Amino acid sequence: MAGPVLLLLIHAALLATMGDQSAHASFLFLIGTPLLAAGICLHRAMRDGWEGWMPLAVAMLFWAGGMAATMVSMLMQDGSGVGNLSMLLYVLYGVPLIFALASPLDEAWPVRLVDAVLAGALGYFFFRYVFAMATPVGADDSGAAALRLLFDIENSYILLFAIVRLIACQEERQRDFLRVLAAYAGVYLLVAAYINHVESDSDYGLWPDLLIDLPFLLLAGLAMVWRGGAMPVVSRRFARLVRAGSPLMLPTTVLTVSGLLLSHDARLAVAGCVVATLGYGLRSVLVQLRSYDEQDRLAELSHVDALTGLANRRLFDEVLRREAARARRQGGALALMMIDIDHFKQLNDQYGHPVGDARLREVAAALAAHARRGTDLVARYGGEEFAVIMPGLHPREAAAMAEQMRAAVEGRRLPAPGGVVTVSIGLAHLLARDADPAALVDSADRALYDAKRSGRNRVGVERLALVSAG
Repeated sequence: MAGPVLLLLIHAALLATMGDQSAHASFLFLIGTPLLAAGICLHRAMRDGWEGWMPLAVAMLFWAGGMAATMVSMLMQDGSGVGNLSMLLYVLYGVPLIFALASPLDEAWPVRLVDAVLAGALGYFFFRYVFAMATPVGADDSGAAALRLLFDIENSYILLFAIVRLIACQEERQRDFLRVLAAYAGVYLLVAAYINHVESDSDYGLWPDLLIDLPFLLLAGLAMVWRGGAMPVVSRRFARLVRAGSPLMLPTTVLTVSGLLLSHDARLAVAGCVVATLGYGLRSVLVQLRSYDEQDRLAELSHVDALTGLANRRLFDEVLRREAARARRQGGALALMMIDIDHFKQLNDQYGHPVGDARLREVAAALAAHARRGTDLVARYGGEEFAVIMPGLHPREAAAMAEQMRAAVEGRRLPAPGGVVTVSIGLAHLLARDADPAALVDSADRALYDAKRSGRNRVGVERLALVSAG
């Protein structure tokens, strides 16, 4: 922080010693301090990520441009309207800050594009408001008061938005940026209010110029040294509330500027309300669509076995209950295979678990390749055990399918202790209207036990499962 303090002292010394030339020297500091802050923010952006720091650097460039336009206007002294350009740049400086606070970097690009369009619209309405309040030769008393009101509202919004985001933030790097921005925005709000309302008639080159330096030197110093810090404990619900409500910042600011324009250009004010409403509505639709896609993805993951890519036990249970209920209603058939890899423990012990996992995936692929009907479901039941649900399949067809799956696994010639990988299959088939899914699983398990007891690498059929409705 020694560098910013030294610059402030040098500026004070020049104001005290340069007399009539103090205004020219002062402009160098009033333009240079925001440029210094912009450079340090750019450095932080390259090191810690673009979110936040880059928009803050752009905001500083806008402000420095506004001060440069003020200097040119004073030097020209011909009422060319450059002074109005400076007012516009001072107002536009807040647009990238509000955009950074309202549009998280992790949003999908279509959502951020809508945010960018809203930010652009906000800049346009700022432009229209500034030039509605000021003529080419400057603003009258009422116009100057209206511009001061706009500055006060904009600066208050930036501080409020930064504080709310800071309280709820749980990400360390983003929190560093928000802490710096909130501290800067608080000091800037106070300094701007004092300069605009108390020293508005003061000339440049006097001691109030030192106040103008303060927020930018503070920003430069904090951006250089302020890193880390304790994370606050906030409820997850509050953090989510802030996350969900942050996108309202942009349309709220657009609506505010539109409201200020109402008495000067009603059609433009209505256009601002429409843009804010439609922009936020479109953004909400895009976010909701992304939420639906995420829900579908999570639902799919919750039903898929991560190792084999087959349906998991949860989906197996759901489908079995559904198909059993359908069989009861419609009197249809329902076949179930329970499949177990023979001597899998020995395979794991001899070859290791990575090879065992590979064998599980290869067996799963062989089984899935023979479940060609859309209604069939191949699932990993647990460990080295698989299950296949086959609705509406005749017993002979189910038995043929089971034999094909057994032969397909053996035909892959996957190395295993004492030979190749084989499977034993237990098949059960229900024709009853009062079919019970638990009874079907028990029947298939008994058939599987019979197949393994009879020598493995074969299909066992549970005859007791073949019962009729009467």
